[in-house]
Amino acid sequence: MQYKPKLPTFGLDRRAATATVVLVSSAFAWYFLAFSILDDFASALTPWDASDSGIVLVPVLSANVGAIVAAAFIGTYVIGKYKKRVNFLKKWMLAGIFVSLIPVVFTPSTVSELILISIILGGYFGLGMPPTMGYFSSTTENRNRARASGLTVLLIGLSFFILGYLSTGSTIIAGLILLSLRLGSFATFYVLEKNEVTLKDAAQIKYSKLFASRPFLLFLIPWLVFNLINYLTAPFTKNLAVDGLNDDIITLYEQILIAIFAVATGFLADRYGRKRLAIVGFIMLGLGYAALGLFQGNFGSWYIYILADGAAWGIFYVLFLFSLWGDLSLDFNSEKAYVIGSIPFLFSVLMQIVFTPLMAEADATTLFSFASFFLFIAVFPLFYAPETLSEKIMKDQDLNSYIEKAKKIAEKEEGKKQKQQKVDEQNEDLRRDSEETAEEKKARELAEKYY
Repeated sequence: MQYKPKLPTFGLDRRAATATVVLVSSAFAWYFLAFSILDDFASALTPWDASDSGIVLVPVLSANVGAIVAAAFIGTYVIGKYKKRVNFLKKWMLAGIFVSLIPVVFTPSTVSELILISIILGGYFGLGMPPTMGYFSSTTENRNRARASGLTVLLIGLSFFILGYLSTGSTIIAGLILLSLRLGSFATFYVLEKNEVTLKDAAQIKYSKLFASRPFLLFLIPWLVFNLINYLTAPFTKNLAVDGLNDDIITLYEQILIAIFAVATGFLADRYGRKRLAIVGFIMLGLGYAALGLFQGNFGSWYIYILADGAAWGIFYVLFLFSLWGDLSLDFNSEKAYVIGSIPFLFSVLMQIVFTPLMAEADATTLFSFASFFLFIAVFPLFYAPETLSEKIMKDQDLNSYIEKAKKIAEKEEGKKQKQQKVDEQNEDLRRDSEETAEEKKARELAEKYY
């Protein structure tokens, strides 16, 4: 029988894992690359002064984020008109092929034109993200959603890093890569799409019900605080870097750590639950800010902060962008929960650019101390939040772990028993050989005596 190697699926059905991961990771990689194109266009419009590109980027980014949020709310309404998400997603990915051609065939010559492109790209991404995440939630289960999330975060990072490197210095090449992403994801998804829950079979939930949900708020509030603090302190962490650690090196180190901790978080969160890992992430980041506040300019404090920040983002990407909102939706369609959960992340990016000039005179030591304090405060709602990983699943996993451990112990004991049995058989053979030798010796002595 010919051996056929199995692809690793991290505990997921192979077909579901491939379709889900390709859909989500390609969508996020597409947007991050599209955003970098907007940044290149802004820099090209202000070649005389690099600092002016940041000023141009503020209205461009504002329009982009606003378009994403507005289109996301529209997307939660539009998807309700479809019986299955896949019917909408195929049309959305097909439309993305044409949207991706915009940077290839058109180069903006004014800020207004750039803002228009920004709105189109952001609107396209925002319209498709609720059903994309809803599909992700419906084709994964509570027991393996975090593992799928960790794998997705890893692939998003790798895709953006590789594709961004290939497109460096050319918006046309970047646009062609955007086109390739949409074509590739459409073809893969069309072939490997997994049957999902029919939208009409799952109950719809209103936004008011989400905000009235105590578990939802207990996770949303710390997530909001984290994004606010992390991005308000980002300009100061860049300015305080010590010799040998520039912004590019820090970013590279953190991206590596994010990828490692994202995959690890996926396995741990599906084994031990989400809540305790979220608490660990907040505590680690709080310690990182505390180290910067107390030991500014110290090389060791920077490594503590890089480790803490990379670990925290790896944990939070998996939990707060992909896993928790699907867990909390239960039998409801999860699109609206994902929209609300993504808004703090989107607006915090905008706040960083808008408020950075206003905070230029702030004292970094005081800011890091306050950041550390409020992050520790933000942990308290999590202590009262429920565990979103089913208790039955955790007990089943404990039982399975115990059974596997018992099997290994039994196999080990059986191996020892077989080994001892083999040794006993060898000793018995030696004893018999020894007895035969003694008899032969006695026979030889008798023969010599009488013959």
